[in-house]
Amino acid sequence: MPDDGGTAALEAERPALRGLAYRMLGSLSDAEDAVQDAFLRWVRLSADQRAAIENPGAWMMRVTSRICLDMLGSARARRETYVGPWLPEPVPAGADPGLTGDPLDRVTLDDSVSMALQVVLHTLTPAERVAFVLHDVFELPFAQIAATVGRSVDATRQLASSARRKVRSRTDDVAPRERHDEVAAAFAAATGAGDFAALVAILDPDVTLTSDGGGKVSAARRPVLGAVNVARFILGVLTQRPDVQVEPIATADGLGFIVSEHGVVDTVIVLGVRRDRVSDVWLVRNPDKLTSWR
Repeated sequence: MPDDGGTAALEAERPALRGLAYRMLGSLSDAEDAVQDAFLRWVRLSADQRAAIENPGAWMMRVTSRICLDMLGSARARRETYVGPWLPEPVPAGADPGLTGDPLDRVTLDDSVSMALQVVLHTLTPAERVAFVLHDVFELPFAQIAATVGRSVDATRQLASSARRKVRSRTDDVAPRERHDEVAAAFAAATGAGDFAALVAILDPDVTLTSDGGGKVSAARRPVLGAVNVARFILGVLTQRPDVQVEPIATADGLGFIVSEHGVVDTVIVLGVRRDRVSDVWLVRNPDKLTSWR
């Protein structure tokens, strides 16, 4: 029997590692790359080195986290050349952020993979993001996180605290799920009816629409600002595409929508709702970020 480097015993860890990596990177393909890299590093260890590791699962989590930290640094540079705004990759509610589609890999999504939180996390420094995800989401001890980010325990606590303050400042007034879905349903009704006044009324005056096409499909190159401009943009796009179908879907943020044309999903719409109005409209159109919706 060929030597698999001991990876067979670690396969059960793969879904959790993918979920960890997705929460840090906001990209399913990047998350898979990070986990695969961690497995390769395990295989490259000598048999004696592997035998000396008391908790292989914890070792894999630490190594995956470190890989994600490095990837976050390089991702910032890549996004400077990204065409148009960049958005995290949305994942269907109830699906593992780990790509396989295997029912055994399905998990219940929570707020830690919502678009609202992912957008905020990508405003943090890479070290803040890793510290926040590992501590506030995965509840790892600061001593373990400190070894990952290469800081002292006290400095790591400060990283997580700073990240937490920034996250709370941007998410404290997010509407509860039930209210989110009520507002999203009103948004859909106004949009479907082409009712400009009703749509403006459900949008926050300072609403922002962000469209991510990645330079591969048509999308707004800059965020659209203000209720009137956003309403005109949305209704204008639908007028130009009379054959599209808009269907409700469940996202980690609550009720969202998929837009299809000729049976092919080409847009995922996720809404941010604060208090009683839509504060953000996120349109993910980059085909590379829609694979789990097709």
